[in-house]
Amino acid sequence: MFGLSGEKLIILVIIAAFVLGPERLPQYAKQLANLIKSVRRMAEGAKDQLASELGPEYQDLDWKKLDPRQYDPRRIIREALVEDLNPSGTSPFGAELNQVKAMPTQNLMAGEQAPFDSEAT
Repeated sequence: MFGLSGEKLIILVIIAAFVLGPERLPQYAKQLANLIKSVRRMAEGAKDQLASELGPEYQDLDWKKLDPRQYDPRRIIREALVEDLNPSGTSPFGAELNQVKAMPTQNLMAGEQAPFDSEAT
């Protein structure tokens, strides 16, 4: 709940008891409970209104597929990169990667400087 652990909630209650005092704390707790109940009723009303506006197709809609928390950007990028490396549909760790490793390297002669690309940095 909002990243609050049990210890933090207890500390907040103790601070609220000191700030508000024992005579006003029950009133504020009741107001907080009423606020939470009204927010829940509002959410249920919005859910019911959405269901009535969408019609019978709403019953078949899988909301978990639309949840943005399920998407892992690392997995999406990894899959896109594997597709780029592997357009034929073979194993992503097959011949394409072996071809990259087998590329010849160019040795420099004694005193020769490495090529420099000023636009690369």
